Amino acid sequence: MSDSSASHQAPPRVLTVAGSDSGGGAGIQADLKAMLALGVHGMSVITAVTAQNSLGVQGYWELPAEAVRAQFRSVVDDIGVQAVKTGMLASVELVETVSELLAAVDAPVVVDPVGVSKHGDALLAAEAVATVRERLLPTATVATPNLYEVEQLTGVRVAGEADMRRAAEAVLALGPRWALIKGGHLPGRAADLLFDGEQEHWYRAERHDNRHTHGTGCTLASAIAAELAKGLEVPAAVAAAKEYVTGAIRAGFPLGAGIGPVDHAWRQRG
Repeated sequence: MSDSSASHQAPPRVLTVAGSDSGGGAGIQADLKAMLALGVHGMSVITAVTAQNSLGVQGYWELPAEAVRAQFRSVVDDIGVQAVKTGMLASVELVETVSELLAAVDAPVVVDPVGVSKHGDALLAAEAVATVRERLLPTATVATPNLYEVEQLTGVRVAGEADMRRAAEAVLALGPRWALIKGGHLPGRAADLLFDGEQEHWYRAERHDNRHTHGTGCTLASAIAAELAKGLEVPAAVAAAKEYVTGAIRAGFPLGAGIGPVDHAWRQRG
């Protein structure tokens, strides 16, 4: 039997370090779906397990730091990564552990500083916010906070697009190379600002009248990581990811009695 493996090359490899969403709309599940849709090989380090559905988060349980470190080393030491995305890290100990691991990674890192779920449920211990600020954000190639997370991390409240540059500067001061301020909660067109201290890039998309938007932040950060792994520069990666996520929001579907997920497979459905 001939070995055909020589004719097959592995796609770019992207690692997500995040929590599991049992409802399948956000977290690790959203990350891996987005990565598959965008043509990269997704791998995972699970930091916490949530009991979660369309109505909210009913509970979560962190994994031991030792288990997180072992998963990370297993993947990175054998398979390698072209990009890493972080999501829910839950506690001071896990934020410290992951920050330490990321500091030694020679690949782009997208940090989604998850603080609260779509339903308003806390996913980060209050005492861990300072650790995200001081340890995690300096490891980021791109940080992708929403407006709630901007305020939680920097104290800057964004009431309109005019405040977004100030918010980006405040996030950049915490150490990431680029800050992507997501203005999806503002009225009007969905506008995001990407800033590195010099270059300012605005991304705007039509706002779709669809309440089924669970997993939007996870999906965007994963899509950016996927595009970076494929070799795009940060502004182009964010543009491609924004276009993908906008389509996923437009195609979001009802699930359960609450907020349904975005549709990660919208392109495949035609």
